[in-house]
Amino acid sequence: MSLYGGSKAALRHFVRSWISEVKERAVRINVLSSGAIDTPSLRNALARASGDENVEREVKRMGQGNPLGRLGAPREIGKAVVFLSSDASSFVTGIELFVDGGMAQTG
Repeated sequence: MSLYGGSKAALRHFVRSWISEVKERAVRINVLSSGAIDTPSLRNALARASGDENVEREVKRMGQGNPLGRLGAPREIGKAVVFLSSDASSFVTGIELFVDGGMAQTG
């Protein structure tokens, strides 16, 4: 986890540095940090780890640890990307947008 956390911190730092370097090109750079997302690949990993019959239970267990009480959906990540790519976020740059159901705010 230390390498994972360190690489995320490095990415955030790069973005904060890059926004000044690209401002003349009218480029916006942001970081989207997702939480656990209910994807086929997650379900396959859970099936390998705990057996096919336990996947639903494991997905539910993982979701219960989230302030919203569930895992995220791929469409929710897509909607955040669409927002950051749209004119609606034209004055947004250098941020880290947490699309994680509140996990980053709980400790």
